[in-house]
Amino acid sequence: MGIEICAVGGYGEVGKNMTAIRVDDEVVICDLGIHLPNWIRFTEHDEGEVVRYSRKKLIDEGAIPDDSIINDWRAKVVALVPSHAHLDHVGAVPFLARRYECPIFGSPFTMEVLKTILHDERIVLPNELKTVLVGSRVRISQKIELEFIHMTHSTPQTTMIVLHTPYGGVLYGCDFKIDDSPTLGPKPDYAALERAGKQGLACAMVDSLYADHKGKTPSEAYAKELLREVMFGENFRGHGLIVTTFSSHIARLASIVEFAKKLKRKPIFLGRSLSKYTTAAQEAGLIKFDDVEIVKYGRKVRRRLREIERQKGEYLICMTGHQGEPNAVLSRIADGKLRFHFDKGDAVLFSCHVIPAEINRQNRQVLEKKLADQGVRMYRDLHVSGHGRQDDIRQLVSLCKPKMLIPMHSEPPMMDAFCEVSKQMGYKIGETLFPVRNGDRLKIV
Repeated sequence: MGIEICAVGGYGEVGKNMTAIRVDDEVVICDLGIHLPNWIRFTEHDEGEVVRYSRKKLIDEGAIPDDSIINDWRAKVVALVPSHAHLDHVGAVPFLARRYECPIFGSPFTMEVLKTILHDERIVLPNELKTVLVGSRVRISQKIELEFIHMTHSTPQTTMIVLHTPYGGVLYGCDFKIDDSPTLGPKPDYAALERAGKQGLACAMVDSLYADHKGKTPSEAYAKELLREVMFGENFRGHGLIVTTFSSHIARLASIVEFAKKLKRKPIFLGRSLSKYTTAAQEAGLIKFDDVEIVKYGRKVRRRLREIERQKGEYLICMTGHQGEPNAVLSRIADGKLRFHFDKGDAVLFSCHVIPAEINRQNRQVLEKKLADQGVRMYRDLHVSGHGRQDDIRQLVSLCKPKMLIPMHSEPPMMDAFCEVSKQMGYKIGETLFPVRNGDRLKIV
């Protein structure tokens, strides 16, 4: 019977990542993610939050993948495998996993994030949660062995998943960038990628989100320097200093805490999603935030903001709301829903890019106007992406040498750009290169 893949979500769109890989009469599902712009539009929660809704309603709203397209494979599923802890890869697990009678496998950090989501929303799944150390293998059946290869990205313990089968390997490579100077964790596991290639990869599915960008994605070390230049190069003495970034970006949060101490300011994190990810990172043994005050719930956030307002110059505040999400802490301050008055000269540092979707652009535009009207100094785009550009893609493909390539996690223009890069490396559309779309099935072997 061989290997066949079904593109459930993330093929022709950014988010809702979900891929089913059939090996004879067994199926492994890689990633079960949400579509962040649709999620934010529907729920008005910030990018790090998952709340309880019905599967059908979320599918109808375009917020999670429509997994009914693999109903005929449903009884064959032997494993659910989120590749990392971002919600566009793990966020749909609470809503879809119970449909499959199998365990969920993931790295320590990914599983801690999932456990926190389930606990916070009082969701109980029947699936067994199995933690797999990054760099190790786990046999899930006589025919399939999973390998978790370490890869650099914008959240810890991101993995490239290799399914080792009697027909060769299948690499699931979403998301990644090649970073030789990470500020948290090791470099990519080049030896494991080369070894997988030598053992024979029948196919690789690869992140193509930045495939239309030439060159190489800068290291996280560069983003750290961008933050350093602003935080130490400008005079914020006596003024409020606020940073907002992705709650899952533990390396960035660690840099923010480091700089707060050097500035002799007390670091404080405000918001549920920041609490969720930092708690998971500590539970996974990745980092300690013992000297950071972390405030999770609304009533306590409200009280601390009132207290901090009287001593702004003593704190560096990291809070949710970098995309302008209406219910995030920063938006609620700007709206006057939380008592914290901005004074002229107070600063907000956006250590992020705006996620390229209309709802995010609109939300950020509204937020920035409100902040500007209150005299806030804003510093934007103190950030580098976690997604590889064209040279990162070339390097990955050269390392593992798959026989076939499939672009994923992007809209059609980026998939087309990925195909152009791949053709330069000798791959041919329809023969060894397949830009599939959601719902497509492709026989690999």
